[in-house]
Amino acid sequence: MGANPQARKAEAGRNTNASKKDAGMNIDSKLVRELAELLADTGLSEIEVEDGERKIRVARQIAAAPVAYAAPAPVAAAAPAEAPAAAAPATAPVDAVKSPMVGTVYLAPEPGAADFIAVGKPVKAGETLVIVEAMKVMNPIIAPKAGTIQAILVENAQPVEFDQPLVVIG
Repeated sequence: MGANPQARKAEAGRNTNASKKDAGMNIDSKLVRELAELLADTGLSEIEVEDGERKIRVARQIAAAPVAYAAPAPVAAAAPAEAPAAAAPATAPVDAVKSPMVGTVYLAPEPGAADFIAVGKPVKAGETLVIVEAMKVMNPIIAPKAGTIQAILVENAQPVEFDQPLVVIG
C-alpha cells in the first residue's frame, strides 16, 4: 500500500502535465484555416489573433509575390522612362532634384499654408523645396544649388518613389 500512494501521486503529476500540454495544444483547426484563407484573400504575409490565453499566428512565405510584382514594375518604369526621354533635350531630368526615399510629397509646410516654392521663383542653396513624409517622419528636401524653379514635377500629397524627379532648378 505504501507504493500505491506514490504511484498515484506520480500518475497525478503526469496527468496534470499532460492536461497542461493538451490545453496549450488545443488548436482550433477551423480558425487556423479561416485565418489562412484570410491571408490568401488579403495578400497579407502573416496574421496573429489573441483570445484570452490562446494566441494563434499564421504566416506564409510569398514566393510568387516578387514575380507578380516584377512584371508590372518594368511596364510602369517603361512609361515614365519614355516621358523623361522626350524631355531630355530640355535637360529637365539632369537638373531635377530627386526624392531620396519612398513617401508622400507635400509642397507646403502644413495644410492651408503657402507652398515652399513656385515656378519662376528663385531659390537659395539649402532652402526647403518640398517635404517627403516617410513612416510619419517629415523629411525636408533642400535645394542643392541656387537657381530658379523651372518646373514642379509632383502634386501636393502625391506618393513618390525613390529617385523620382520632384523639382527642376535652372
